[in-house]
Amino acid sequence: MRQAGRYLPEYRAVKERYGFFEMCRNPEAVTEVTLQPVRRFDLDAAILFSDIMVPLAAMGVEIDFAPGPVIARPVRTAADVARLRVPEAEEIAPFVAAAIPMVRAATHVPLIGFAGAPLTLAAYLVESGGTAEGFPGFRSWLHQQPGTAHALLDKLTEVTIRYLRTQITAGVHAVQLFDSWAGVHSAAVHARFGQPYAARALAGIGDLSVPRIYFATNAHHLLDQLADLPAEVIGVDWRAPLSAVRPALPGRTLQGNLDPAVLTAAPEVIAEQAREVLRHGIGGPHIFNLGHGIRPDVPPDRVSRLVDAVRSFDREPAAIPGGLR
Repeated sequence: MRQAGRYLPEYRAVKERYGFFEMCRNPEAVTEVTLQPVRRFDLDAAILFSDIMVPLAAMGVEIDFAPGPVIARPVRTAADVARLRVPEAEEIAPFVAAAIPMVRAATHVPLIGFAGAPLTLAAYLVESGGTAEGFPGFRSWLHQQPGTAHALLDKLTEVTIRYLRTQITAGVHAVQLFDSWAGVHSAAVHARFGQPYAARALAGIGDLSVPRIYFATNAHHLLDQLADLPAEVIGVDWRAPLSAVRPALPGRTLQGNLDPAVLTAAPEVIAEQAREVLRHGIGGPHIFNLGHGIRPDVPPDRVSRLVDAVRSFDREPAAIPGGLR
């Protein structure tokens, strides 16, 4: 999940010099913010600092952040979709491609790139940002204009493939596809408008031989569809234990899934909750992570305590009395 952000004083210092979107488009700022958590904590990887909305600017979308994404001109008609460009790969966020070698040169840990999944990007475009819980307007639009929806999702998928391929070519070691709002849809709607496009985006980078991670929030009713995605790793949010999810995702590495709210608790609570997640992760490959993005009210020392708890955990089942296997 997002490692940098407002919980770090060094991030806030950089933010004083730039607007958020300006910071995303400045390779030096991207490099600095990406490296801040790695310098401070004993982490196994760096996550590229950016935003899922960044590549949409090259499609002709006017974006601002206040603080969340605001789309100046929503995309809701066939004519709106027709106006969107499908830019060449080198036109899509070239500042991201420029920052990746800079980060690689400054740290020995692997670097993870990412993009937004087509269905989630479409939700923001149609609703002009995240204006209402559950995107009711977008969900209605999918039923009202399915042909236009598929045309939009088709363009977004192609741009996502090109953007991820650019990041991989520039040097990231793995990529993650964020489908932040997949879970607001029914299984039937997701099977029609979500899963096929996420699968196509992930398949579109399959020849580049980097691990692919897929993450959706509140999507436990979609596990059978996620199991069919061409991704080596499936991220899981905090709502269900990993041991309950693993049978539905055979052969996959699971990523997750500590509730970010835990990081505001006392250090001993953080350590015990981390161990609980790790116990449930036994039984297959597991990448410990938060179950969603880190909150801005988290004290940095709590993150240090979390890292220490994970580092000290003995994952051998024999070390856990009555442990999960």
